[in-house]
Amino acid sequence: MADNRYYATGKRKTAVARVWLKPGTGSIQVNNMGVDEYFGGLQARNRADRPFSLTDTVGKYDVVATLHGGGKCAQAEALRHGISKALLEVDPEMRLALKKAGMLTRDSRAKERKKYGRKAARASFQFSKR
Repeated sequence: MADNRYYATGKRKTAVARVWLKPGTGSIQVNNMGVDEYFGGLQARNRADRPFSLTDTVGKYDVVATLHGGGKCAQAEALRHGISKALLEVDPEMRLALKKAGMLTRDSRAKERKKYGRKAARASFQFSKR
């Protein structure tokens, strides 16, 4: 059983997705719910399915994932990243297709921290010359 399960971690902003792949029918479970039920939209389903369509593995693997942190959009991106990395564990030959589509690159954009003496990360308080 442990032989045919593949694990990977996907991240985006502060969202973290722990993803397990196993051979199956193509179902995606997120936090013990269906992916459509959890995200409530078609766009998140398309994001999650993209690595499978790129590697011609649609309907071949079941996905069980636990997501925490971030918002729904960042969680969907983290899930996509995790699935892509798990597919590499299955078959390293898929690397070229996934890399070309940018699925393996961790999107490092995150909120910039607030600086002291300023209102926000870059915005200053109003300046009055006189």
